[in-house]
Amino acid sequence: METSLRYGRDTKALRIHAKQKLPIDSKTHFQVHGELDTRIGAPSYFGAMIRHFYPELSASLGVGVHYTKHEKLHYSIRGKKAFSVSNDALLTFNVKGRCYVDKELKERNSKGAAEFAWSIFNFQKDQDVRFKIGYEVIDKVPYVQIRENNWTFNADMNGQWNVRFDL
Repeated sequence: METSLRYGRDTKALRIHAKQKLPIDSKTHFQVHGELDTRIGAPSYFGAMIRHFYPELSASLGVGVHYTKHEKLHYSIRGKKAFSVSNDALLTFNVKGRCYVDKELKERNSKGAAEFAWSIFNFQKDQDVRFKIGYEVIDKVPYVQIRENNWTFNADMNGQWNVRFDL
């Protein structure tokens, strides 16, 4: 099980996130994940998804359900495609999107982004670093991500930010 501690400007509360991936076959897994908001002492969301990977295309597709205390049950679909920019595939251009649809099948929340990601292995001894710079197309917001081993910092031009520590 993958667990992380998360804190951000939007919630101003420490959240505990957990994710478990259960293999179905070599290219498909069933993923469940959820989050506990420590400020209110209750789960803030729960999701389950089947994800299929297309390694020959550097792409993935997932479909599932997502439940939040505010928006209730939604169906979800997400996809991602990576294009290598460098010969070693450490610099990529990624296109990704997701859509949550309510029970009545009306669109509720869509996101789409294009980003460059640069991974640097052994930046220093036992330290891997990844930089992302992207643009969220629907909200028209540029963003950045800096990841160092277990730490991740995300920020956007609207002043939103969050930090994550993977346990």
